[in-house]
Amino acid sequence: MLYSICIVLILVASIILILAILVQNPKSGMAANFGAANQVMGVRESANILEKTTWTLAGLIVALSLIATISMESDVVTTGGALQKDAEALMERVNANASQNAMPQAEVPAEAPAETPAN
Repeated sequence: MLYSICIVLILVASIILILAILVQNPKSGMAANFGAANQVMGVRESANILEKTTWTLAGLIVALSLIATISMESDVVTTGGALQKDAEALMERVNANASQNAMPQAEVPAEAPAETPAN
């Protein structure tokens, strides 16, 4: 239950983080040429608030990711789960098909010994 709540909160925080990054004023690059956002916003402190929001949301996503990982159920984290069994079955099938479809090996005749001319 805690795992599901953390995942939902991570998704919401990620969407808000994307929006906060897109609203920020570009410092350089091609996008700086299109930067009329300062004239529209008009508030100088908005850059500081957006930067603090960005860092806070990034930290929140990291913390929620760690909490979600810790709260995972034990059967989700097992190493010898169904995925491992499926991978082993697939490898056996590939090896069986490879041995059935292998081309027969032809024997290369040995070179005849060089004859020495009789004197």
